[in-house]
Amino acid sequence: SLLAGFVMGSRLPRHTYGFIQHELFPYYFHIGSACAFLNLTLFAMYHPSELLSDEQTTQIFVFFVCVAASVLNTQWFGQVTSDIVADMHLVERSHGLGQEVGLFASKSCRQLRASNPSYGQLSRQLTLYWALSSLCNLCCIVCNGLSLYYLAARLSAL
Repeated sequence: SLLAGFVMGSRLPRHTYGFIQHELFPYYFHIGSACAFLNLTLFAMYHPSELLSDEQTTQIFVFFVCVAASVLNTQWFGQVTSDIVADMHLVERSHGLGQEVGLFASKSCRQLRASNPSYGQLSRQLTLYWALSSLCNLCCIVCNGLSLYYLAARLSAL
């Protein structure tokens, strides 16, 4: 989906791309949360807490962090980001903007941000929540990478 995002973002009008993201991201976030929870549950089922080694305790912690970051992103950051984008699209449409192709704001959007305080505030909020959402996604990627490393290091024991 990461590659598809870059391709769509560089080929579709910004509002079309935003609409697609608005529709797909909730599914992406919910699937990620479900998978993270499933990983934690399965690992915990096969590793009783009274028998956990230090490595297994760390693994449970990594799975828990992944679940927490994923749920936080699903329930809060992702939704708030989508809502802010929808609000920005309304303002942009009222100024005849949003049909330009590409991921980056056009000169007209930068001018709108400078001249319209509420749009500028939305833009700053979007940057903050997008960064927090991205941080949650990065956290999940790191947690999954650590989990794969843990599993790969124990393949001979399987």
